[in-house]
Amino acid sequence: MQGKLYLCATPIGNLEDITFRVLNTLKEVDLIAAEDTRHSIKLLNHFDIKTPMTSYHEFNKVDKAKYLVEKMKEGVNIALVTDAGTPGISDPGEELVRQCYEAGIEVTSLPGPAACITALTLSGLPTRRFAFEAFLPFEKKEKQVILDELKHETRTIILYEAPHRLVKTLGELYEALGERNITICRELTKKYETAFRTTFSGALAHYEVEEPKGECVIVVEGKTYEEIKKEKEQAWETMPIEEHMEKYLGEGMDRKEAMKRVAKDRGISKRDVYQYLMNLED
Repeated sequence: MQGKLYLCATPIGNLEDITFRVLNTLKEVDLIAAEDTRHSIKLLNHFDIKTPMTSYHEFNKVDKAKYLVEKMKEGVNIALVTDAGTPGISDPGEELVRQCYEAGIEVTSLPGPAACITALTLSGLPTRRFAFEAFLPFEKKEKQVILDELKHETRTIILYEAPHRLVKTLGELYEALGERNITICRELTKKYETAFRTTFSGALAHYEVEEPKGECVIVVEGKTYEEIKKEKEQAWETMPIEEHMEKYLGEGMDRKEAMKRVAKDRGISKRDVYQYLMNLED
């Protein structure tokens, strides 16, 4: 009989946030795969859990996942824990899950803390729709691609950042996205938890005199539909009507429907569009 993989969410700060189900599972499985065994041993010792551990991290995730899958094929039940939060969220757990499914190994996820969701609900920004970006890429070209995409994002954006890179990242976001309302959450669930509601410019001014401390989650207001509408209207104003028409005709619209759309975009009557085009033909 094959073993099973248990994705066990662990506290992001406050140890009281661990669930009874996770505690029982960590005690009952045969092996715990931990992102950093030196970090996880503190959690296990606190709850008097004696289950053996093995390391599973970013730098061994592919080969170690193969090893762990083979162990589960032999009937070993394994719990996966990250340093803090839910395995698979911005950590190497997704590789192990993928290999388990490819090998026909059963996977289950035990819900619990996740810094991104905790920060979102604490931010005071819209929560219905959101985009989780985790850490921005280090490579400049890849980072620029992501920033260009985020310029037009209407959902609330969630990012992670280390304190020593926070100011640089805030500056890059400000340059790419323009002024936005943001909330910077730090030390989540811990004694000195803070949710700093501000703007990009406000945050940059604040950190000129206050050194960033603690792991941070940046929650950014998405672009509003009013802003998008205004940008489109400004784009139409600089585009000749005949070019505007060609855009819609090229999308397969008939001439009558295209004129209607052009008139709506520009806030003028369809007759004005028709007359303009007729004058061009004359």
